[in-house]
Amino acid sequence: MDCGTSMVKYILFIFNTIVSVIGILGIVYGVLILNSIGTIEVNGQVGFPPQALMPIVLISLGSIVVFISFLGCCGAIRESVCMTMSYAVFLLILLILQLTLVVLLFTNKDKFEDAMGKVIENAWKSDTVQEEGVFDAIQKSLHCCGESSALDYLSLGKGLPASCCDGSCLIPTNYYPGCRGKFVKLMSDGSDNARYVGIGLIAVELIGFIFACCLANNVRNYKRRNAY
Repeated sequence: MDCGTSMVKYILFIFNTIVSVIGILGIVYGVLILNSIGTIEVNGQVGFPPQALMPIVLISLGSIVVFISFLGCCGAIRESVCMTMSYAVFLLILLILQLTLVVLLFTNKDKFEDAMGKVIENAWKSDTVQEEGVFDAIQKSLHCCGESSALDYLSLGKGLPASCCDGSCLIPTNYYPGCRGKFVKLMSDGSDNARYVGIGLIAVELIGFIFACCLANNVRNYKRRNAY
């Protein structure tokens, strides 16, 4: 094995080790965020609130990155053309998916915010009359009140639930802001961060893809020359 190929092999191994660590940190960070968000309970059923979407995506992406990086490390150390090319293919698929997602987030920001707003609108319409329903659980989790504001309850002639207020609901200054605006802002800020993190990951994955192709090609040529 020539010096250049050996260098590419160890660069690819170190590169994937670092990426694996980043993926693990992403998983840990996502778990910590998910733990801070907590769960909601509705009619005895426990689940995650809507704002848990971002950390769940982060955990899923981190797990995929760790798996692909592990495949790349094994392919580099074993000098396996099959494993290295499988790693390159998986990396290319992930790169294309991330690029598509980033482009969609950049070009459809308004549609994304509208979709997130409809999540709250639908939750409000589905159980406005329920005291301990989904929306009450959302209010407790997000520290918000009503679809747009506390006036949504008052317009229905209903009193404010305790989840609407920071303290006594008899004091208007204790009312939380509307859930739609708060949820949309939370998810919009998260998508903004995801776009720029995605661009960074795409650049890193592109470098890994190039090194993987170079290593696989060099190993294949080396084995072909030794076959004669």
